[in-house]
Amino acid sequence: MEIESPPVDRDTPRPTGERRGLVIVHTGHGKGKSTAAFGLALRAHGRGKAVKVYQFMKVPSARFGEHRLFEQLGIPIEGLGDGFSWKSRDLEQSAALAREGWERARATLQAGTHFLVVLDEIMYPLRYGWLPLAPVLEALRTRPPHVHVVLTGRNAPQELIDLADTVTEMALVKHHFQAGVPAQRGIED
Repeated sequence: MEIESPPVDRDTPRPTGERRGLVIVHTGHGKGKSTAAFGLALRAHGRGKAVKVYQFMKVPSARFGEHRLFEQLGIPIEGLGDGFSWKSRDLEQSAALAREGWERARATLQAGTHFLVVLDEIMYPLRYGWLPLAPVLEALRTRPPHVHVVLTGRNAPQELIDLADTVTEMALVKHHFQAGVPAQRGIED
């Protein structure tokens, strides 16, 4: 590792624009997309802001670690799906759940009562064709200007990347699955 000196002068100009709601995309094949979105949800909630989390692939009865904590903290989190496609018994039902869930999420975006709305794992129903992209883009464009939105999942469509204010691609460098280590509660859930 090469040691470097810490910066002593600001090397970026100060922003001059107005504060507004942002569209933030966390994508890529690396771990941490949902975790980063949940971190933003916690940060906003810690500031007394209204937050709503929708998870497009989790079942409504899910009790993963984030559900337990968010419930304790009073952050509403809602599973909209029936699990990942390889767990689904009926992909038509999975698609219908995604569309129904999108309508709930869209209504929340348009209502403007939440500072931050997380659309976790929404890239999957978009990629599978369960949700058309155009209405999602339209809802993001027409939401009230103070509403921030975070969208997560692998392979974000270019149109969404173009619309977003901030896009972070999580890159896979190394993963314990590659060494045969299975998922572990408290790390993957």
